[in-house]
Amino acid sequence: MKNIIRSLIFLCIFILNACNLTEKPYGFYSESNFYKTVDDAESALLYAYGAMTYIEYSRSIFFLGDMPTEEMTTKSDASAENRNLDEWNITNFNTNATLERFFQYSYIGINRANAVIKNVPNGEFGQTYKDQFLGEAYFLRAYYYFSLTKNFGLVPLHKSVVETLEQTNSPLAKDMDEVYDFIISDCETSINYLKNTVHSTPKIGRVDRVAAEALLSKVYLYIASAKEHNVLLYRDMNKDIDEMYSKAAYFANEVITKQSTYGFEDNLIDLYDVENARGKEKIFIMGMDRTGIEEGEYSKISKMFIPYIAGAKVYIKQGDNDEYIPTHDGWEEYQTEIDFYNSFASTDKRKTHLIVDKVYNENKEIIASWPDNGLKYPFSRKYIDPQFIADKTSTRPYLIRYSDIALVYAEAAGPTKESYNLVNYIRERAGLEPLPSNLNKNDFRKRIYEERKYEMAFEGDRMYDIRRWNLISEIQEASNLTEEESTFYPIPQTEIDLNNSIIK
Repeated sequence: MKNIIRSLIFLCIFILNACNLTEKPYGFYSESNFYKTVDDAESALLYAYGAMTYIEYSRSIFFLGDMPTEEMTTKSDASAENRNLDEWNITNFNTNATLERFFQYSYIGINRANAVIKNVPNGEFGQTYKDQFLGEAYFLRAYYYFSLTKNFGLVPLHKSVVETLEQTNSPLAKDMDEVYDFIISDCETSINYLKNTVHSTPKIGRVDRVAAEALLSKVYLYIASAKEHNVLLYRDMNKDIDEMYSKAAYFANEVITKQSTYGFEDNLIDLYDVENARGKEKIFIMGMDRTGIEEGEYSKISKMFIPYIAGAKVYIKQGDNDEYIPTHDGWEEYQTEIDFYNSFASTDKRKTHLIVDKVYNENKEIIASWPDNGLKYPFSRKYIDPQFIADKTSTRPYLIRYSDIALVYAEAAGPTKESYNLVNYIRERAGLEPLPSNLNKNDFRKRIYEERKYEMAFEGDRMYDIRRWNLISEIQEASNLTEEESTFYPIPQTEIDLNNSIIK
């Protein structure tokens, strides 16, 4: 990260020194005047969001959140970094480029959010805009730190803009309480700033109060379940498990009952329709669009999931309808594990409608199928854009969606009537029977854990459910690892080399 920050700091110092020139270049901006207008401040905020859309960050959502689990594998000639993640080859984790880039770009996003938090209060525009921009910046800082700590455990906390080389030498947080207290505080601050802001229509790539409440519910659930299941570092937190579950349920319930913008989609195909990116399930979705100029502005995520088939346009069937949509074929980087595919109930629409085992030509004729007719593996169709332009698509990672928060509520609250209603809606939408009634709290939570495996498949979430339930040992490749090796990825060695305050 310091290599990138050194360049940024040099640029900032150059700009700030330029302030002393008697004649300023046309279009000159500095920290003191860039945030004067609404447009400038919003541009800075979008810059903080933009760290997520870097290839190295957006693809890492799946490489870190799904690839090491039972859901996904990769091709035999994938990069060594990605095969190491898939195979839990921890010898090379501390020099793994995927881990290193995720770490770096998370801190780039944090530093950009910190710049907004520092400078927006002095802008020459109305308080309504300031509240909006600050609320989103605090959300982003909390989101980036939550992603970091789930992956790396204790991390350095940069609570203000990094403007000098010395400021890059932040030590690790002393414990998980310090990390999570900071994340919780940022979420609460975000909620307060955004209290009067709920988008009437979900806004692609941006957040509102509901997103901040949703994130906070996930944070509290993570603490509660990780401590309850005796996860390394979490078990030592000064937090009451029941209180954490209660707060997770409270904020999830705020999402479920205190707004009318977000809710369940009636069917799964609509949920994953790229033209429905403002659909009511999408509380927070990454902003990418096929009209973008560079990757990151547009997406190639679909290429990562789809196998190479014919080198040309192919078609997939739309659920039970006699409708077929086109897609390109792909690079087969994110491959479905066959045992996971077979573990779905045969009637589960999340298998029959959202995982493709047959592809067609424009005449609706099968040209390849799995397992015995040319399709290398059944692939997820959550990321399909029928209006693709060559390799450019509008397929976007689903960062927080309504069904996720419904399941957060159910797990946190336990077997209440409302919990049953929420999880049974999700199951019935998938074509499954309701959960058995009268489950005790532990058994009910186990069923929610299992439900999340199928509902949230291929959305970068599975690894963190497994970790907070302390069940990494059930992954065959990780079964012989030590507790520390399996609970967190190591902080990249390059970061340790550059930050002499990091002591592991």
